[in-house]
Amino acid sequence: MTTVTRFAPSPTGRLHVGNIRTALHNWMLARKNGGTFLLRIDDTDPERSREEYVEAIRADLAWLGIVPDGEERQSQRLAHYDAAFEALRAAGRVYPCYETQQELELKRKIRLGRGLPPIYDRGALELSEDDRAAKEAEGLAPHWRFKLDHDAPITWDDGVRGAQKFDPAQLSDPVIRRADGSWLYMLPSAVDDLDMGVTHVLRGEDHVSNTAVQIQMFTAFIAAQYVAQHVPAFAHEALLVGKEGKLSKRLGSLGCDAFRDKGIEPQALVALLARLGTALPVEPIAETAALVETFDLGTFGRAPAKFDEAELERINTALVHQMEFADVAGRLPEGMDEAGWHAVRPNLSHVDEAGEWWRLVTGPIEPRSFEAEDRAYLAQAAEELDWGEDPWRALTGALKEKTGRKGKALFLPLRQALTGMDHGPDMGELLPLIGEARARERLEAAAQG
Repeated sequence: MTTVTRFAPSPTGRLHVGNIRTALHNWMLARKNGGTFLLRIDDTDPERSREEYVEAIRADLAWLGIVPDGEERQSQRLAHYDAAFEALRAAGRVYPCYETQQELELKRKIRLGRGLPPIYDRGALELSEDDRAAKEAEGLAPHWRFKLDHDAPITWDDGVRGAQKFDPAQLSDPVIRRADGSWLYMLPSAVDDLDMGVTHVLRGEDHVSNTAVQIQMFTAFIAAQYVAQHVPAFAHEALLVGKEGKLSKRLGSLGCDAFRDKGIEPQALVALLARLGTALPVEPIAETAALVETFDLGTFGRAPAKFDEAELERINTALVHQMEFADVAGRLPEGMDEAGWHAVRPNLSHVDEAGEWWRLVTGPIEPRSFEAEDRAYLAQAAEELDWGEDPWRALTGALKEKTGRKGKALFLPLRQALTGMDHGPDMGELLPLIGEARARERLEAAAQG
């Protein structure tokens, strides 16, 4: 059977790091098994859904290299949900309810006060046809709940959490349709998973109880002959937490736009999130294919997955140091060639820092003040400058022989005069880029104080 996974965001905001991780893992699961990865836009809420967010979701996935094999929009599938609803209604698996939100909240508090689970008491099932007619005559439109079967426990073998078992009597019959006819998450999601042949649902552990409900919904659809389809396999990965080990609101604000603004490479984010929460080491792996090859739900742990921005920065730096000139040529400052990139690359944490180091070549540089002894030394350096195959080695070799200087005393004044800095790219690579005329000019200016 072909593996089919899906990522189903609601276009009510930008993707955050938790969404990105879910999308990535579903894409990797499909790619690992030669399957299909679907993007499903869950836009049944017209009040909150925005087309700008749909475009942003597509753009963010593309930036990360996550390419869906197909896309669906729930707003274009409303007829399917109506048909599924009618099938459940005919089978007696949905029922109308008339309680207001305030009445439901009061019921919840009463049950809590009695030491009972705060679930719906199924009071609407006690209404007669006349009772329902009377309420609708009063102008009360019903919302609709899915009726859970209490006769047997709900079980499944979770791809991450192992054997799962729920008592349906301890769950509320979920509201699936609002009084205005609009849909909540549960029914459209189940219908789409069945209609689209989704074989694996991989999502966060906060959906575990939803899965218990949806498994009954899947079997109800099949029993009602709405579909002749098997129930998908489920896996629930641990949620992301901050480095302090607590759930962080900040994680909900970290999206692709924030990472791009910080100069994070998409592959750094992919390399971190691909293995975060697994037994595999998080490494600066540039090739996505290598990450896909090692992807295995069996390596996922139950402990919360800690997202550390400092770790992301370390991975980003390591990947930048691996990047070839061809990978970044269009992002470098004007005039920087392959030799220039090779010279500054070891000093970069982000590609956009290349311009700061390239100014050491093009100038102007920050002038430094030198003691008289060093000024004389730099004047001698200007005279000794010999532009051969390796000008830095020739210059330092000649100065060492004639002045007796070595180590810091030999190298640092030269670097300071030529670049205005105490540290930076390898001078053997940088000096040829500065050029003979500019180098001599800088040495002479430094010698004059």
